Amino acid sequence: MTLPIFAQMAVSGAFMGLVYALIAYGFQLTYATSKSINFGQGELVMVSAFFSLTLLNLGVPYWAMIPCGLVFGAAMGLVIERTAVRLALEQKSEGWILLSIIGGLFLFSTAENIWGRDDHPFPTPMSTDPIHVLGVDVTRNEIAVAVGVFAIMGLIELFKRRTLLGKAFEAVSADRDAAELMGISATRTVMLSYGLSGAVAAVAGILVSPITTVGPTMASALILKAFSVAVVAGLDSGFGVVVIGMMLGILESLSSFQLGSGWREAPGLVLLILALALRPTGVFGKTAIRKV
Repeated sequence: MTLPIFAQMAVSGAFMGLVYALIAYGFQLTYATSKSINFGQGELVMVSAFFSLTLLNLGVPYWAMIPCGLVFGAAMGLVIERTAVRLALEQKSEGWILLSIIGGLFLFSTAENIWGRDDHPFPTPMSTDPIHVLGVDVTRNEIAVAVGVFAIMGLIELFKRRTLLGKAFEAVSADRDAAELMGISATRTVMLSYGLSGAVAAVAGILVSPITTVGPTMASALILKAFSVAVVAGLDSGFGVVVIGMMLGILESLSSFQLGSGWREAPGLVLLILALALRPTGVFGKTAIRKV
């Protein structure tokens, strides 16, 4: 492999890895407040992409479709929290794992019945002509991915640090019992985290769809990689998911080019196994100290 080809594959893979990082960031948002993960997050990405595509097909302008898609994703995140997570958390059981998976399967079946099983192209107002930068071709859609990922993550982090609601989010994340003693509603904060996670899923769907396509199976292709990124980076490091996501995207791109497309999923699985075996808290995660 020559250096220009290596650079091109690495750059393209890194941009795709940012999408994995964004979905993994959605995992972090819910885990921070409730110590639960929505295993239907990939399906939220998919149905939000389908919803956004439907709006475009109905003639809704692109600039208006984006906030509508975010609101839809946030609403779906709240539905998952209310129907699949809250009761299990109140009963202090791990039933949210199975219930969130069932919720994802229900969304998958719904998407197949409404939009069919075929993949659909996602139109974009941006030109598809690549931009030549330092010997590497970069598309405008890839640049949009980078801008969108850092913008939404930056806005959420700013919200968490600069607003009263965000400080409540951080308080519940640090110590749920102490936050409730201070008058903060943990239930509403968990709802907020699932709403934000749903909005993040919608952004991921809107960003990745012009690069790939929109179809019911896109969820399964994204969820395992995003989960691998979240576990390898650690479920409390926003910076970590960006680094690990880009690294996984690069490894996928290079292994697919060198070994064939059948090996594209291998890096994510290998990283996940190594992380669980060697560092369960993640590369950037903090070791929790439990009192007994």
